[in-house]
Amino acid sequence: MSTPAGLRPPLVRCVAVAEGTEDVIVAVAALGIIVLPLSEVVLRRLFNTGVPGSASFTQHLTMVVGLMGAAVAAREGKLLSLATGALLPAGRARNVAAIGAALVGALVAVVLAVAGGRLLQVHYESGKTIALGVPVWAADLAFPVAFALIALRLVWRSASSPLGRLVAALGIVAGIGLASAPEQIAGMAWWPGIAILIGAAMLGMPIFALLGGSAVLLFLVQGDSAANAVIGGYDQLTSNDLPAIPLFTLTGLLLAEGQASARLIRVFRAVFGWAPGGTAVVATTLCAFFTVFTGGSGVTILALGGVLLPALLAEGYRERFSIGLLTASGSIGLLFPPCLPLILYGIVAGVAIGDLFIGGLLPGLLMLGVLAALGIREGIVAGSRRTPFEAREAALALWGAKWELLMPVVIVGSLAGGATTVQSSALVAFSAIIVQRYIHRDLPTAAELVRVFRDAISLAGGVLIILAVAVGLTTYLIDAEVPAALVDWTRSHVQSRAMFLLGLNVFLLLVGCVMDIFSAIVVVVPLIVPIAAAFGVNPVHLGIIFVANLELGYLTPPVGLNLFLASYRFKKPVWEIARATLPMLGVLAVAVLLITYVPWLTTGVIDFLNRE
Repeated sequence: MSTPAGLRPPLVRCVAVAEGTEDVIVAVAALGIIVLPLSEVVLRRLFNTGVPGSASFTQHLTMVVGLMGAAVAAREGKLLSLATGALLPAGRARNVAAIGAALVGALVAVVLAVAGGRLLQVHYESGKTIALGVPVWAADLAFPVAFALIALRLVWRSASSPLGRLVAALGIVAGIGLASAPEQIAGMAWWPGIAILIGAAMLGMPIFALLGGSAVLLFLVQGDSAANAVIGGYDQLTSNDLPAIPLFTLTGLLLAEGQASARLIRVFRAVFGWAPGGTAVVATTLCAFFTVFTGGSGVTILALGGVLLPALLAEGYRERFSIGLLTASGSIGLLFPPCLPLILYGIVAGVAIGDLFIGGLLPGLLMLGVLAALGIREGIVAGSRRTPFEAREAALALWGAKWELLMPVVIVGSLAGGATTVQSSALVAFSAIIVQRYIHRDLPTAAELVRVFRDAISLAGGVLIILAVAVGLTTYLIDAEVPAALVDWTRSHVQSRAMFLLGLNVFLLLVGCVMDIFSAIVVVVPLIVPIAAAFGVNPVHLGIIFVANLELGYLTPPVGLNLFLASYRFKKPVWEIARATLPMLGVLAVAVLLITYVPWLTTGVIDFLNRE
């Protein structure tokens, strides 16, 4: 909990109760998106019936989880932002930047809260229902409530002094004024406002405020309602496959919070420890396993770095190599099913998620393989210790980690058996709860389980709120025919498919340097898809190219996200982390080029299955 310091005791208690209630509400909503899909499956299999409105309720609960999860993330200071703010020196400069970023962010959040209220009003007047007579406006309440809470929390966290918070609170006042009289900026030039938003984002303002603020500004300047910035967000947050994102995130955090990493380390060491570089292969494979569920959010480095670094050092690996390997491995796994970026890409680009899962298998193995090969080479050169293979130890390790190892089998098996992505994600999340809470008892109390739910929801909320507001910006750009203009420009300046792909590699690498993968997918994919189609690039291949390139972005200096997370985890300067990851960045870049220019790696398995 993040109870504000310096408040009078009665107010402290009220805040604590309010935050506790908020945690319970979002946890219950998250539990609902687990229970409803599973109940639907069980009832249809056993009784040939179902839960009335199950899919619709699940989708609207996901919307509530996403928006309120973002409010929780704001409370904890975990909303996604550009890493550039961390480059400012600690002290007065960073403090002033934080206040300025919060002021602009609060302004945007207030305008979005009012726009969300307008959306609620529209649904209330239309009488639209979710199912069983439950009105849609009841779920719409999450829009104004979440954005209002975010505005307040941005202000509160902006500074420790009352004066700093008072200055940041001017953003709330300005937001109320703008929402009350939006016509005051109609017809004005849009570029000064966009420049202010970009500047605030560089100073640390959350990414959702940059995207949502840009959408609001562009609509208001042309005389339209700010509600246009959230109407599309409602449709996107209630899309069919979206519940899989918070559910797989929950699964990943449940595994990371318990002793699953220790059990899996034992398995991989027993199986691979005898080989040269076996421990490095173990570290890379284990990181990939966790990243599959956490989606490259940084949880892998933070959760496993403290365990795997001592293990590598104890086996004789150099410290610089070990840190570089773990930093690079923090994003390996993004191409394996059911990784969240693949799901989000499928939703945004309108590509079958099952095809993306299949298409990512060989490219994912290639990227994992080249990094493991680097580890094997280091193991041979450094003369690292090996663990002799013992059948009994391998069997015991496999048995001890059987539940974790079965989770990918559950996912693939359920999808092959006809389950939807949401049903499969609900099944594996439910399995993770049972295993971690009742079988292994890694989470011994209900309070611990609620805490993990809260962390997972805040992590997913930080992603979903970006999705909600970026749709408005995408809508504006499409209405302004920006994608069509980009297609025309590219066709006139780029003469071949190969040159287009090379340019795409460079562009996505730059995007990945400054944006997290989820923001990049939501913002850039709608612009890139029509251009790629003009050059005949297979949409599944494009998705794999996109995600593979953004994996590199996590490692690219000076602002790759994993560099900062590793700096925090291993207590090393960012420049030292960047230097350690250069060899890994090089071999992964070669793998990305192979993925880009050898489409068969992505489409070969799909084509084979289609022929069968």
